[in-house]
Amino acid sequence: METKYIFITGGVASSLGKGIISASLGKLLQARGYRITIQKFDPYINIDPGTLNPYEHGECYVTADGMETDLDLGHYERFTGIETTRDNSVTTGRIYLSVIEKERRGDYLGKTIQVVPHITDEIKRRIQLNATKQPLDFVITEIGGTIGDIESQPFLEAIRQLRWELGPQRALNVHLTYVPYLAAADELKTKPTQTSVKQLQGLGIQPEVLILRTEHHLSDELRNKVAHFCNVAPEAVIQSQDLPSIYEVPINMYEHQLDRVILSKMGIKRPTKPDLKSWLDFLDCRKRADEVLHIGLVGKYDLQDAYKSIRESLAHAGTYRGYKVQIHFINSEFITRENVAEQLSGMAGIVICPGFGQRGIEGKILTAEYTRTHDIPTFGICLGFQMMVIEFARNVLGYQDANSSEMDETTPHNVIDMMAEQKNITQKGGTMRLGAYECALSRGSRTVQAYHGQTLIKERHRHRYEFNNSYKDTFEKQGMKCVGINPDTNLIEIMEIPMHRWYIGTQFHPEYSSTVLHPHPLFLDFIAACIKASKDKLYVHQALDLVTPDKDLCVFRRSPIEKKSKRH
Repeated sequence: METKYIFITGGVASSLGKGIISASLGKLLQARGYRITIQKFDPYINIDPGTLNPYEHGECYVTADGMETDLDLGHYERFTGIETTRDNSVTTGRIYLSVIEKERRGDYLGKTIQVVPHITDEIKRRIQLNATKQPLDFVITEIGGTIGDIESQPFLEAIRQLRWELGPQRALNVHLTYVPYLAAADELKTKPTQTSVKQLQGLGIQPEVLILRTEHHLSDELRNKVAHFCNVAPEAVIQSQDLPSIYEVPINMYEHQLDRVILSKMGIKRPTKPDLKSWLDFLDCRKRADEVLHIGLVGKYDLQDAYKSIRESLAHAGTYRGYKVQIHFINSEFITRENVAEQLSGMAGIVICPGFGQRGIEGKILTAEYTRTHDIPTFGICLGFQMMVIEFARNVLGYQDANSSEMDETTPHNVIDMMAEQKNITQKGGTMRLGAYECALSRGSRTVQAYHGQTLIKERHRHRYEFNNSYKDTFEKQGMKCVGINPDTNLIEIMEIPMHRWYIGTQFHPEYSSTVLHPHPLFLDFIAACIKASKDKLYVHQALDLVTPDKDLCVFRRSPIEKKSKRH
């Protein structure tokens, strides 16, 4: 079958969930046996979101091949289990940079460079690039932003051209809009959707499928009205009502026949039946989880999307342990020695979050001290790991002025220091240690138990600073063990205190490789430790067996944790 292309656009308002719809459609097509990939085209001029403040664009997600990307790629991977690459994330900045580099090389033979055809040709090339590198049945392309945004125009023109060039059975547009409810009139309004579609039609694009985001059920009469005014078949007007969980969206879209409508319009009349059993098992396990586990997230970004992958990884692990994880954000900027006990009160476990910069780090260090001295399960990630190291150096090793050279270049005890290869780099964007690197685990460590005995893993990184190896022996003599080391560079990737319930820090980001059907083993083990700590606190003497976590998982006929993921 020739590769088919599905374009997801949005209208009326941003943040309607194009990424979740794209991921859900990808999951449904994948469940029918089709080879798919999903990619995000963002209209902003930044080369990538790596230099963006999380308040601007949420979490920066990192692919295994080292590309800093939009957080929607995290949704794509969590839903489908497919590893995305740098070819799955494209910005206006990357498009223009590529065209300008070609012009500087003389590739255009002196021609005047214009948006049409040169920019649009480059966009079309990028849209089709993944299908030239691997056999794919469907390429789903999400266009960021909203119809009407001036920066989106070249992407929409490229879509128009591709749809014309490929034909109706190889290229199709799904347009997501919003149907607001006016309480004063007690009425749902379709005019914003009609206006959005007319804008799209004015650009030469007729959507084949409309998805209407709504807080209230849409009647057949209302959907028929939208179909009539927007030149769309009634069965192709699909409602997407708010749901308790984003993971219910694929099933909701299946029940509304989104994938069947698309396959029919693209000439596939008798598609195979989807195998959604594992997904339904996960949802069933999620619904049956009735106990609540309270986890504190200590960081400086008071924004849900800033730690999106960590939040979802904790939720996945909680589901498979039979618990609903309730996450409490604790702003590290406001943690003091006087209030740290109160701030962390009631938490079964603490995650010390990643980040950059000086703001809030002393609160993270105080958190690490409190959880270490009170034996509270603690998971430090990237900067969180570094703060655990600094705390140990100050309060156990006696180096009162220990610090990271990122925060204090003059510290005499730089237990965290800039990596050697980073010291001569001046450009910020795309220059950190990025992507997946190998890590050798120490036999007998708590970490290797969490990884089911695997001694060589591969995890994703995003950092410039690392543990200073000259302090390794000192740390280990005092009880903080270096249990994960990169075999090529000897960089320390994981440290733990074996005598504690669960006190582990990782320089890498395990949250980037946790998916719905394959939750990350470190998050599973951390949640198990938090459950045990919570039960011990309540004097319930039914401790979980942390060495063989499989038997504690929500029972599936085909448990996803039993299959070893390729990435570990």
